[in-house]
Amino acid sequence: MQLAQVGDTVLLVNERDRRRFVRKLESGKSLETHRGRIKHDDLIGQPLGSEVKTHMGFRYYLLSPTTDDLITNLIRKTQIIFPKDAGYIIMKLGIQPGTRVVEAGTGSGGLCVAFATIVGEQGHVYSYEMREQMQEIARQNLRRARLSERVTLKVRDIREGFDEQDMDAVFLDMLAPHEVLGQARAALRGSGLLGCIVPTANQVIDLLKMFYASPDYGFIEVEEIMLRSYKPITARLRPDDQMIGHTGYLVFARAVTSSPRHDEGVVFDTDDQASYDEEE
Repeated sequence: MQLAQVGDTVLLVNERDRRRFVRKLESGKSLETHRGRIKHDDLIGQPLGSEVKTHMGFRYYLLSPTTDDLITNLIRKTQIIFPKDAGYIIMKLGIQPGTRVVEAGTGSGGLCVAFATIVGEQGHVYSYEMREQMQEIARQNLRRARLSERVTLKVRDIREGFDEQDMDAVFLDMLAPHEVLGQARAALRGSGLLGCIVPTANQVIDLLKMFYASPDYGFIEVEEIMLRSYKPITARLRPDDQMIGHTGYLVFARAVTSSPRHDEGVVFDTDDQASYDEEE
């Protein structure tokens, strides 16, 4: 049986409205909710998974937070990359235990937390940010998630380039990623993966133009992810009234020595490519 201890980061959830609170347990502190107060001292030593009550008698559950919980409950001053996108980014970039990844645009550290969780103790994350104040927020979030040792934070305009080379993956979360594709390629190993997230189609077009003009990238993909949850009620199962729709366009590419033929940016689907090859 695992017990909550001083210094643990825990999740408190009200089952009725599913409101979530992620807190680091510290003796003498309290959690103030709209349903009453819960003293940290009353949580310390309690089994994870157990029911606890506020001073007003409302029920919460004491749980261990998932990476999703840590990211959606970050200390933050900027928009974060949602878990629906973060999980897919991790898969597309091939991030796994032992991976070395560079991130540009630390922000509040949401994606940095996700990367650091997956790379494990043998991997490492290097995260760049121009705003030192923003990176301090990320540093707090990494400490709360107990992942600080897996991340090196750097304050720099990445147009000056990255310090790292032969990285497995680079991810760009910034206003104009098309301006730093050369710097990203210099940091990547051959066959390494590049990912970008941008909010508008105009930025995607800027990226595509630069990709097609470069001999350094191939296998370009543009994708978008929607997430719809359902009301878990057996008598009337149906979608929630709201859903997480567009959060950003995801663009991926591979580091290569000469790009596959795109004929000035016209990408073929499987059938068209087969016909094209036969003609050749």
